Formats: sequence, structure tokens, C-alpha cells
Amino acid sequence: MQSAAFNFSPSPSLSPLKPRRLFATTTYSLPSRFDPIRAFSSSNDLDSNNVVFPRRSWSLTSASNSSLSRPWNPLPPLVSESKTTRFEVRATAVPESAGQGEGKSSLVRTLELGLLFGLWYLFNIYFNIYNKQVLKVFPNPVTVTAVQFAVGTVLVIFMWTFNLYKKPKISGAQLAMILPLAVVHTLGNLFTNMSLGKVAVSFTHTIKAMEPFFSVVLSAMFLGEMPTIWVVGSLLPIVGGVALASVTEVSFNWAGFWSAMASNLTNQSRNVLSKKVMVKNEASMDNITLFSIITIMSLVLLAPVTIFMEGVRFTPAYLQSAGLNVQQVYTRSLLAALCFHAYQQVSYMILQRVSPVTHSVGNCVKRVVVIVSSVLFFKTPVLPINALGTGVALSGVFLYSRVKGIKPKPKTA
Repeated sequence: MQSAAFNFSPSPSLSPLKPRRLFATTTYSLPSRFDPIRAFSSSNDLDSNNVVFPRRSWSLTSASNSSLSRPWNPLPPLVSESKTTRFEVRATAVPESAGQGEGKSSLVRTLELGLLFGLWYLFNIYFNIYNKQVLKVFPNPVTVTAVQFAVGTVLVIFMWTFNLYKKPKISGAQLAMILPLAVVHTLGNLFTNMSLGKVAVSFTHTIKAMEPFFSVVLSAMFLGEMPTIWVVGSLLPIVGGVALASVTEVSFNWAGFWSAMASNLTNQSRNVLSKKVMVKNEASMDNITLFSIITIMSLVLLAPVTIFMEGVRFTPAYLQSAGLNVQQVYTRSLLAALCFHAYQQVSYMILQRVSPVTHSVGNCVKRVVVIVSSVLFFKTPVLPINALGTGVALSGVFLYSRVKGIKPKPKTA
């Protein structure tokens, strides 16, 4: 055959094109001149005489040119050269897509968390505005809170009935574990409404800026998260700023103040206990199911208390007798309840993704947005010294969020 003659009897007078074509078609068929690198390239890339080489495969042109620039060598190439070439070819093909996948996944998680925080703030703004409007004309915080839980319960039952979300199967042991969460959840929202009914929205949320203080204490007690000296130091301007704002608040009264402080305690207890429940594998459940069950249990717990304390006052006849616009009160109550359920749901979704302290910091940033929006909407009078106290408290929250990530140095033996 002509191809065999060329391989066993090389001649300097050969045309450069013929050895290149011959190498591409018959390289690994000759045992006397076996080249492992070229055989590897040929077995993966050569299907016919019309050869197409991927960009990440071995370059045939460079190999052909090098073989023409020096005499034919019957010995195989050195092992070190073969290994080096294989390493370079394989290394360029593997890590590129893996790095892009990790970057995209991290970006998606960041955008998702940012969207949840934005919705959390937006729903909370509208909740506070509509809720304050209702409490101004209908000062019955227990009834208002019960209505909010009732609307949430209707939404949960609607989702379960029409299979918008899978109805869970809850055991008695799980209900017993969720019961403390439902109790503190009920009390936290009840105390918040009591404070909003007594004082300005901005003052209520200024007091609630102390939530990092309660979060640090409760996390140390129940989760074993001991704060560093930097965290403790950052709590001082928070406490001092809230105290300064409270002394100079125009709408200050003790009922509104202590209701907001009690809301801090119960809400942070809920956050810490909720995190403790969700990290237990045997009794854990998704956040939507957990919040749905808590909402129903809160309605069951608060309904008899409402009838006992305030009676049945949310009827059209009672509202008309009080000289109120029934349609306006019902509409605003419904919107407030929907925003309440939405922001609480989003809050639980965020809590399952971050630590209780991080959740508390995000909650305090939310206070800034709510305070500013409520002052502008209700045209609340704010004294300069009062604004200074609020600013100091919020600055302490920012400092707290910065130093929280500082870890103490391990002690060396």
C-alpha cells in the first residue's frame, strides 16, 4: 500500500501535505511508531478524512509542523512531555463551568433574599398606615388583632382547600412544640397593636429598635450564642437613643411605652424559639406550614379572650352606633390584615434563611423606613432632640450589625 511505503521509508523530498494527511489517517495503526499523545487526539477527534478539531483538543497543526521541522524519530516522545501536555489540555476544560454555576447560584440567593427584605418592608409600611387609621377610630386592639388572625386563617384554609399549598399532617407532639410559638406570636402582635393605639407609629417603632438587645439576651439564654464585647458595646447607643427619644416624645404615655417593650420581648422570643424548632430535623417543617399553623392557633387562643375583654364590637350595627363609616373601617381593616399576614409570612421566610440576630438587624433597618414613612404620612411633629435620640438608636443598630460578625480569637494553650 502507498501509505505503508511512506511510513516505513521516509524521504526528504516528500511534499509537506502528504505526511500531514497520512498522520491524521494512520498514526495509531503502526506499532513501530506509537505516539500516546497523538493517538489520544486521533481517537477522540478523527472520524474521517474531513477532520474537525475542537478548540480544547490537541492541535494537529502544531504537531505536523514540528514533525516536518526535524528528522523522523522512531522513538516515542519523552514521558514527561506527554504528561505535561495531557495536564494542560484537561485543566483548561474543567473548572470554567463549575465556577460560573457557583457564581450564578450565589447571585440568585442574594437577589432572592433582597426581594424578600423589600417585600417585608413594603407590606409593613402599609400595615402600619392602615392599622393606625383603624385604631384611631376603633380603639379596640384585642378585637383588631383577632380580626387580623381571622383573615390569615381564612387565607390558610383557602390554600389548603384548593391545593394551593399541601395540607400538612401534624402530630400531637408537633402541636405541643408549636404551642409556645403561637402564644408568644399572639402576645407580640397584641402588644404591638396596643402600643400603636396609644402613641404615634414612629414612637412605637423607635422603642422597638431595642429588639437587638432582647435578641442578644435570648439567643445567649436559649441558643448558647454568647455576644462579644463589641456587640455589648454596640447595644449602649441603642438603649441610650431609645431613652432620649422616649423622654422627648410628644405623644409619650406609659401604656404605649410598656406595650412596645413587651412586644420586643415576645417577638424576639418567637424568633429564637422558631429557629430552635426549625433546626430540629425530626420535628422541622417548612416555613409556610409553620406560620399557617401558628396563625390558626393564635386565632383559637385569642378569640375567647376578645369576647371576654371587649365583647362583640366589630359588627355593622355597633360601628354605625359609634358614628363610624362601616365600609371604610372594614376596607382598611381587611387591607391591614392582608398586609399583616403577608409581612409576617415573609418574615418567617427570611428567618429560615438567616440567624435570629441578622433577622433582628434587618427588622431594625425596617424601623427606619417605617418611621420615616409614618412621619411623612401622618405629619407627626418631631422635636430635634427626639430626632437625635432616634438617630443615635438607629446608629447603634448599624454599629451592632457591623461588629456582630467579629469572632473572638481562640485561646491558645
